[in-house]
Amino acid sequence: MALPELDYKQYICGLKEFFSRTKTTPKAMIVTYGCQQNISDSEIIKGMLKQSGYEFCDSYDKADLVVFNTCAVREHAELRVYGNIGALKPVKKQRPNLKIAVCGCMMQQEQVQKQIKQKYRHVDMVFGPSLIYRFPEMLYKSITENIRIFDRSEHPEIVEGLPVQRADNNKAWVTVMYGCNNFCTYCIVPYLRGRERSRDPQNIINEVKELISCGYKDITLLGQNVNSYGKDLEMDYDFADLLKDLNDLEGDFWLRFVTSHPKDCTKKLIDTMAACDKVCKQLHLPFQSGSDRVLKAMNRNYTFDQYVSLTDYVREKMPDIVLTGDVIVGFPGETDDEFEDTVRLVKRVEFDNLFTFIYSKRSGTPAAIMDNQIDDAVKSWRFDRLLSVLHPISKKKNDAYFGKTVKVFVEGESKTDSNVLCGKTEGGKTVDFMADKSLIGSFVNVRIIECKTWNLIGELI
Repeated sequence: MALPELDYKQYICGLKEFFSRTKTTPKAMIVTYGCQQNISDSEIIKGMLKQSGYEFCDSYDKADLVVFNTCAVREHAELRVYGNIGALKPVKKQRPNLKIAVCGCMMQQEQVQKQIKQKYRHVDMVFGPSLIYRFPEMLYKSITENIRIFDRSEHPEIVEGLPVQRADNNKAWVTVMYGCNNFCTYCIVPYLRGRERSRDPQNIINEVKELISCGYKDITLLGQNVNSYGKDLEMDYDFADLLKDLNDLEGDFWLRFVTSHPKDCTKKLIDTMAACDKVCKQLHLPFQSGSDRVLKAMNRNYTFDQYVSLTDYVREKMPDIVLTGDVIVGFPGETDDEFEDTVRLVKRVEFDNLFTFIYSKRSGTPAAIMDNQIDDAVKSWRFDRLLSVLHPISKKKNDAYFGKTVKVFVEGESKTDSNVLCGKTEGGKTVDFMADKSLIGSFVNVRIIECKTWNLIGELI
């Protein structure tokens, strides 16, 4: 897309010239909510701001620009956004030149933009996730013309070549596709991020190749549903093909990916994972419910038996696979017996870990207006019951690592003890061990000497 590329570069240059002329070095603060895709989007925003002449800070009081990159998946995240935006009103009153931008999935909702425009008049710019490439233009016009800009139009084409300021020097996110076509009845994402659009494979390969050359060793491929990659391309090329091509690149690195949909997780993909030495033997495969009726009401397009058959095949091909998933308890109409089907699936599959959620209404989704909404007390009881089943399984899975030597990518210092290093196994399990900080960003071998429910303790070999 030549025109958008020209536009964003033009306005980046305009901002840089403006700050040079006014002899200022502005500071920006980026606040990110939600998933890995939002983290990746914020890295692009930071990349454009850096080229525009901005430095970065972590304080509202020091910032000349505050950007909130929002998430619309859960109501709690939206309430936090409103609270943090409102807290900036007195700051803006004291410093009128402070610019405030709000973007991301939440901003693609018409009622949200309307509310911010009317009730939060100190906000200068609001736009959805597909318009990130236009942010330099909006910022330039807001600064030079002192206008408010609200735009929820969609730009379905993928704009390549946007600058990226990565948050980590060793781990990287690479988006391979945007949007979602699944329309699960509880999920707002397809309405906000649009239909599935796959990036050209060569652009992805080039980006990963550059990351490897810069020393990145842990690379995660992103998409709302990565298994659907390639379906919209005018070529016979799917996600398994992309994995193989990336695996064939020279270098010492790991490849991960999220998120997968069971209905699109093919045997070809599983076979490719098993055959590729750089593709981590880790699979996040959300199942959401163990009840066939609930799965149908969710529009998930698979059954209990199909999911179990799929995970059995995964374990047949990769016995050491680390398997995780997402599950929702308390979906509208879920009976006690149907919840027990979910418990039965968790026991049958024996996940290493789960991301567990209590169902909450999302306005604009079919599930929000379904009959038989579950009482909060019932949902909480089921949630606790599910965790009581999961935790012993997770501990048993970790106990199997005792005495083993595992390859670990060293991510950094432990969050609880700066004298301890923290890393991840190929399967994504957290390992804490004592070692010199010079090892951060490298692969090491660690022998596991203690196994806890959520992490492993090791000693450097």
